[in-house]
Order: sequence, then C-alpha cells, then structure tokens
Amino acid sequence: MITVIGGGAGADAGSWPGEAALVVDVRGDELTDTELDLIEKHVAGDGGGARVVVRVLGDPGFFGPVRTLEKRLGPAGLEVSPAPTAVGLAFARLGLPWDDAFVVDGREVRGAEAYGSALARVVNVCRARPKVAVLPGPGVGPAELGAELVHRVESRTLVVFTALGDPFRERFERVEPAEAMCRSWEGVSLVLCLDESRAEGPPPVVTGPLSGPGRWALPDREFGAEDGSVLPYEARALALARLGPRVGDLVWDIGTGCGAVAVECARLGAAAVAVEKTASGVERIRANTAAHGVEVRAVHGAAPTVLSHLADPDGVFIGGGGRELRSIVLTAARRARRAVVVAVTALEQVTPVRTALESCGFAAEGVLLHSQRLLPLPDGSSTMAPAAPVFLVWGTR
Repeated sequence: MITVIGGGAGADAGSWPGEAALVVDVRGDELTDTELDLIEKHVAGDGGGARVVVRVLGDPGFFGPVRTLEKRLGPAGLEVSPAPTAVGLAFARLGLPWDDAFVVDGREVRGAEAYGSALARVVNVCRARPKVAVLPGPGVGPAELGAELVHRVESRTLVVFTALGDPFRERFERVEPAEAMCRSWEGVSLVLCLDESRAEGPPPVVTGPLSGPGRWALPDREFGAEDGSVLPYEARALALARLGPRVGDLVWDIGTGCGAVAVECARLGAAAVAVEKTASGVERIRANTAAHGVEVRAVHGAAPTVLSHLADPDGVFIGGGGRELRSIVLTAARRARRAVVVAVTALEQVTPVRTALESCGFAAEGVLLHSQRLLPLPDGSSTMAPAAPVFLVWGTR
C-alpha cells in the first residue's frame, strides 16, 4: 500500500500513524525514476504488504505525484490524503477567490514543439489572463517573468511566495515586473500574476475559467467598422480555424485595422498583439479591446520593421501590407511556430504570398471566399447582398 499524504512544508515524518518501510518526501510535482523504482521494490516485497509513505506539500492530486504513481503502479494501491493546495493557500493569504484563476506549470515543457519554451507559454497565459498562478521551474521565476512582462503588458502585479506552507519561514511580497526582474530570488514556492486594474468578473459556472467564448467570428458591427475595414466574419471564421489560437499561444495580427482578429484570438484564450501603422487604427484597437473585455497589446508602427521587437508568435494573421506584403509574410513565416494566415483582395498577390510561405518550410493552401449575405426587404421578403471577395492563403509548419 502506498499512502500519499499532503501537508505543510514543516511536516514531521513521525507525525503519521503506523509504521512505514519507506518514506519519500517530494518537493516538486514528479518523483524521479530512482524513487519510483525504490517504491515499486518495497511495494512488491513482503507479498505487497509493505507500507510506503509519500509526502508532498499541498494537495498531491493537484500538480502532484498522484498522476505519476497511478500511471506506474495503478490506482488500486494508492491511499491519498489531500491537503490545501499551494495555489489555494496563496490566494487565501490575499483574501481572493481562485475559482476563476488559471494555473500554469513552469516546471517542464509538455508538447514543446507546439508551445515553445516553458517561459514563453507561462508569459503568454499571464498576458492573456488577469489572474494566473505560476508554479515556478528552472528559468521560470519572478525575475524571468518580470523581464518578459515589463514591456509587454500595461498593468500586472507579481505576488511572490517563499516557503509557502511553512509556519515559520513563509512570506510573500507584491512587486511590479520592473522590480522583480532586477532581484535575485531563492526558495520561491509560487508566483501569482494579477491584473488588479480589471474588475472582478462573475463567478464561473464550472471550477476554473471557461475554455472559450460561447461564439466567435463576431458580426462586423461589433468592431465598430462600418467602413469595410474589418475582415468579414465569414473570412474571419476560417482564419481563426487555421490559426487555432489556444491558451498559452501568442498571435500577431498585422495590418489589423480595428483589431478584430486579435480580439477574437484573445477571447479564445491566446495572448495577442495587434500591429497597426496608423494612430487612428491603434485607438480603434484599444476601444475594441476594452469593449470586449480582453487584453490585446496594440503596437503602433510599420511592419516588418516593428516586428523585430515582438516575441516569437505561434500564429500570425496578416490583413494588410501593401508594397511590403511579401517582406511581412517572410518575416512572419521565419518566426511563427505553427501557422501564418494571409488575407488579400487581389489575385496577383496570391502567388507571391504562397511562394514566400513555401520558401520558409510551410505547406501552403488557399481559398477564395465569395459570400452572399441574407438581406431582408421592406415587404418582408429577402434578397442576397454580395460581400467583398477575399482570398485567404495560409501555411502550416
């Protein structure tokens, strides 16, 4: 039998009832192969009657060793005694609810080919969400988070917990990203990244935040673009499908006009940057960001030059570029981890875009979208009104 016990950092091995053939203290979320082999050896010995105790800070079923033990030895031989999670303790210290918080693990990279580095994934979640708990790992701590966030978000506070759960050594402090990046940190248990400028939303109807909005490819009018500067929702739906924005992703929206694609990606959980060369366009982006209750970083400048200052994206949407279109596509394709989607209105632009994507190792596809929208007439009947045709060309790595 394996008894998995959650508790505080100062727990004493003698405080647990009964005798144990082996006691293993887990300080992170995973047991090492050597520890697993030792546990398996003790459990198999003496006809399976030996008792093994595995102790962990917090709830062992929440980013703890229960998953590893269950996969290796099966659930039948596990006796789990939970305790308050480290995340729950941290939010309790601040007097905040955490049923709407994101928890992101910076201790390892799962699916690195899709997400990039652990730090990039954590930072993207912190950019996209107002309440995030970060389990720190190598290269993912307060200093690294501060350095990445200081120039990428307008309002974030880092709450750094050390020795969380230890009644004698536990402490926490609030710091701005600029301060966090300039300090050396030791013994960090947890980091909360909070946007305290955003009002508390309604409580979720499930534990944790909803995975996505109830609808997307929103009507054009919801972006205040009655002048035709917004990508039509028919084309936007396909563009979003090819971008596939997820929590932990970063998406660029270049030549966005009003920020529609960036806002939609942010609503789906990704961190988003909208690049616009006109000052009026930047103001429209900010207005739409506020109207839809998401965070999108608006960058005022001309692509491709301004792109050099941005973090590498997972996906890129390009809705404008003029004479610089091919250069913009090449720059985006060289840096995008997964997908690039380009909207153009002229047939002669399709081939240069496709060849630029293919030259960077992308498999390119495309489609001409020419839709007819239902239009009611005064007499109660209906007719069809043609929308402007759009060529969508996309590349996947």
